Amino acid sequence: MAATTAPTTVTTAVNDARSLFGSGATRPLAARTARLKALRAMLTENQADFEAALWSDLHKSAGEAQLTEISVVLAEIGHTLRHLRRWARPQRGSVPPALWPARARLVSEPLGVVLVIAPWNYPLQLLLDPLVGVLAAGNTAVLKPSELAPATSELVTRLVPRYFPDGAVRVVEGGVPETTELLAQRFDHIVFTGGGMVGRIVMRAAADHLTPVTLELGGKSPVWFDDDARLHQAARRLAWGKFTNAGQTCIAPDYVLTTPDRVPALVDALRTAIADMWGSDPRAGRDYGRIVNERQFDRLVALLEGTDVVIGGESDPADRYIAPTVVTVSADHGPAAVGPDAPHPVLREEIFGPVLPILSVDSPQQAVEVINAWDKPLALYVFTSSARTRRLFEQNTSSGAVVHDAALIHAATTGLPFGGVGASGMGAYHGEHSWRAFSHLKPVLHKPLTPDTLRLAQPPFASRGLRLVQRLMRCG
Repeated sequence: MAATTAPTTVTTAVNDARSLFGSGATRPLAARTARLKALRAMLTENQADFEAALWSDLHKSAGEAQLTEISVVLAEIGHTLRHLRRWARPQRGSVPPALWPARARLVSEPLGVVLVIAPWNYPLQLLLDPLVGVLAAGNTAVLKPSELAPATSELVTRLVPRYFPDGAVRVVEGGVPETTELLAQRFDHIVFTGGGMVGRIVMRAAADHLTPVTLELGGKSPVWFDDDARLHQAARRLAWGKFTNAGQTCIAPDYVLTTPDRVPALVDALRTAIADMWGSDPRAGRDYGRIVNERQFDRLVALLEGTDVVIGGESDPADRYIAPTVVTVSADHGPAAVGPDAPHPVLREEIFGPVLPILSVDSPQQAVEVINAWDKPLALYVFTSSARTRRLFEQNTSSGAVVHDAALIHAATTGLPFGGVGASGMGAYHGEHSWRAFSHLKPVLHKPLTPDTLRLAQPPFASRGLRLVQRLMRCG
């Protein structure tokens, strides 16, 4: 277990971060750039240690650790360093004719102290990726790594003081008591990635201080498949998206919707794809992950009870191993095919593990009805060669993102916002959207004292002047 931090240290960390922010030391563009470079150095100079920590916590191979954690953050830093000066430049604001002559501009300013609470499934990426935007905007940060990824948490806690000796970034380790104490403090923004239940707790705590939040909450991200001509390419991308990190990804494909006649061929193609990527026995290789702890392992094994397992299904509690598993669900379902009232356990909640149900529906339109009958998902994946079908899902469903012919990749696209909608989250970050999320765009308006055109809008009102002002206001 990671070492815990006493509540008094929580308060001290937050107060010290606020004092540093109040000194103005984090505001200059040069200071922001220096801290981003320090974060980059922390990652590049300790890559082997981060790879080892991620292997210890989640059995992530070095390749997977690089592609899904370290390189994602490094790409975010590089993108931000290239564009930060342009983002931070004051923008010209428009002034309505009724206020002429006047000048306006939008000036960005940092919010203050930002709390980042990270989950265990991508314990490095989801801790440091938001931090890039926090530092770029000129804030200070308090990081709360997941206690369920203790090796990564301990390494970050040990390295941060070395690379941020002024305390612009501080780390608080621990579990529920420390998180509760953190949420009792006043922050200027909170970023939380995790489940909806804890997300509600975070939001209630933030409301006490009127603190804005960014919540990334996941959900059941659906897949539509009907691309018969490119079956094997689609199956490979679908399997990769689902079974990376042993399925423990908030945007992993959660279930597949397709027509009954396509199920056998899709199952065969998924079986081939799994064997190609992870071998005939994924447990024997180094590229397939493990379930994070015993509680999650037991939950996932229980989901398989009573299902029709067509691929995988093997498990080993001693190794917390669950094979890449595909199950089929009969087409006998009502309007509540997915969600808490669904007849099948694997369709009642976010799976968050290497179990992929295939649900038969009659048509793309019925798939849309299934998706819309429950919470808005964090992602929707569409594998089709039909432009009409792509438009159907884009225009008739709501989700954090829609990705055609792939999965997961939008989370690594620095130019696009990453976030949910409705029950899958609120707010978004990545690239310029991160900088905006952690900045305030302050309007600055200058109205010269001469000529004093505001006299037309001040009493006593002259009918001619009042009509002129009204006409100008309506022109704005």
